[in-house]
Amino acid sequence: MSPLDIAVVGVSVVLVVAVYRIVVGPTSADRTVAADLLTFSVVGVLVLVGARWERVGTFDLVLVATLVAFLSAVSLARALMGGRR
Repeated sequence: MSPLDIAVVGVSVVLVVAVYRIVVGPTSADRTVAADLLTFSVVGVLVLVGARWERVGTFDLVLVATLVAFLSAVSLARALMGGRR
C-alpha cells in the first residue's frame, strides 16, 4: 500500500466526518464549515487520485474544482452573514 493510498483513505474519513457534521450540525455555521471542508476534501481526493493514476489531465479538473470551491465558500459565508459585508 503506497503513501498515496493511505492519504486517500485519510481524506475519505474526513469526507465521512464532514457529511456527518452537515447532517447533524446544530447550527448553520457548523453546516457551512462542514460544507466547505467537504468541497476541499473532494478536491484533495481528486489530487491524490490524479497523482496515483499519473494522469496530467486530472489537474485541470482540480483547478476548476478549486475555483468553484472557493466561490462556494465565499457565497456560503455571505449567506451565513445574511448578505451583510
